[in-house]
Amino acid sequence: MTTAEPATPAPEPVPGGAFDLGALLAERGAERYELHARHLNHQLPRMLHTIGFDKVYVRAEGAYFWDADGGDYLDMLAGFGVMGLGRHHPVVRKALHDVLDAQLADLTRFDCQPLPGLLAERLLAHSPHLDRVFFGNSGTEAVETALKFARFVTGRPRVLYCAHAFHGLTTGSLSVNGESGFRDGFAPLLPDTAVALGDLDALARELKKGDVAALIVEPIQGKGVHEAPPGYLRAAQELLHRHKALLIADEVQTGLGRTGDFYAYQHEEGVEPDLVCVAKALSGGYVPVGATLGKDWIFKKVYSSMDRVLVHSASFGSNAQAMAAGLAVLSVMESERVVAGARATGDLLRSRLAALVGKYELLADVRGRGLMIGIEFGRPRSLKLRSRWAMLQAARKGLFAQMVVVPLLQRHRILTQVSGDHLEVIKLIPPLIIGEREVDRFVEAFTAVMDEAHSGGGLMWDFGRTLVKQAVAHR
Repeated sequence: MTTAEPATPAPEPVPGGAFDLGALLAERGAERYELHARHLNHQLPRMLHTIGFDKVYVRAEGAYFWDADGGDYLDMLAGFGVMGLGRHHPVVRKALHDVLDAQLADLTRFDCQPLPGLLAERLLAHSPHLDRVFFGNSGTEAVETALKFARFVTGRPRVLYCAHAFHGLTTGSLSVNGESGFRDGFAPLLPDTAVALGDLDALARELKKGDVAALIVEPIQGKGVHEAPPGYLRAAQELLHRHKALLIADEVQTGLGRTGDFYAYQHEEGVEPDLVCVAKALSGGYVPVGATLGKDWIFKKVYSSMDRVLVHSASFGSNAQAMAAGLAVLSVMESERVVAGARATGDLLRSRLAALVGKYELLADVRGRGLMIGIEFGRPRSLKLRSRWAMLQAARKGLFAQMVVVPLLQRHRILTQVSGDHLEVIKLIPPLIIGEREVDRFVEAFTAVMDEAHSGGGLMWDFGRTLVKQAVAHR
């Protein structure tokens, strides 16, 4: 008879585990583009290599990145608006260290932690006509929540949205996305209808059909940076309420000070949306978070009984780290007067750029509010430039804007973005904490790029010809 070998004792746990993040990054960090190409979206590194955006940033703080050689890059993109306070704000960092060190009994699902209530209270203080908050994990989830709530409380299936809108990429949000390039191939979507931003007659025609739950609108559209016409939101609200439908304001990008008021809809007196979606800057750039704010009667109708207590929920919604980040963000915004600063700096930047419109024939318009600014390019007058412009437009609309974005990064170390596919618009959405120094740097760099573009030659137009060849090859 044989006896079993004694079991090998389990190794003693190593304090902190065997994981060393710093060592892992030191060992494998140089593989970043290769890893992404192999395991994630393979087209992203391809695109970055093509336009020369394949930089290696090693550190970030405030409105700046640094590369391995110590070169600083001015961030005029803010992670698509997520980094409202810039990167690694010390107050937000401390709040996250504190909440981790507190070892809270988080996400038990069957208790009520204080942080979500405190953050809701702080948010609602900036939204006096709203009463309750649902916390999710992203902007698109905030929109999904608003769509569900609007449909449920009105008992109607259809939500109207504006042409060229962007509200997210999950299926419900995609149904109210005004860009066909995002929607193509994902049908069938929900029964929704586009109307032009500012077209009250079109809104009224749709409302008369009696099946509209709500209109969802960005007070300033991210794509192209187009603002709702003066008086439109107030008139749309009155029309909607007359037909027992709701107004949903998507403030995912425009909210929390981006446009020089806490919300962009607050630029128009008397506008009080029934539901408001926020996200991005509320995160402090650290922990994903989204919030849907709404009127008391809406929430009470959705959560109408104890049987419906979990009818809409999110597994990671209201987690302690996200709530701590949000509370820290709002505290900084209030103590450092971030909204007023964004308004003043935005006015300065926009006025200095607008002064260049008469100087450069390729520069058609400068628009926006606060630190959400659109720079639009258009057909020049002179024959030489007009022929080059026509060459770009024939290949693919939007190539000239890309020609501007690339030298801003390559030569002036400033990160910007084209505002949307097939648009000759650059969108500036920098961290809200920038000041006159950053305005000077951007305007000087942009002026240099415009000078080169109007010279009609040089590396910029050589790059333009490269873009044309690639655009034609991929038709």
